[in-house]
Amino acid sequence: MGLNRLDDEDYPAVTMGQAAELLEVQPAFLRSLDVGNVVSPARSAGGHRRYSRRQLELAARMRALFDQGLTLDAAQRIAQLEDELAAARARIAELENELDRDR
Repeated sequence: MGLNRLDDEDYPAVTMGQAAELLEVQPAFLRSLDVGNVVSPARSAGGHRRYSRRQLELAARMRALFDQGLTLDAAQRIAQLEDELAAARARIAELENELDRDR
């Protein structure tokens, strides 16, 4: 295991302070995402928030949407719809590949 966990997009390796610095936001922004159930970071034994790369990517997307003037609810819905659209497009591509193979 060890350092291999750092390759896992879901491994909570980043502290709130580090996450805030990486995203160039205030810790309060990250707390608001937690309170709004947008990002649910893991907690260390001491209760400190720990973020994964996947969570940081979502937080960065939310920050970009906030910067466009959207509310938390609107930004969360847009991010959800973008994810659903990406999944649908991936499934369509998969089905098209299967169809091409069967021809």
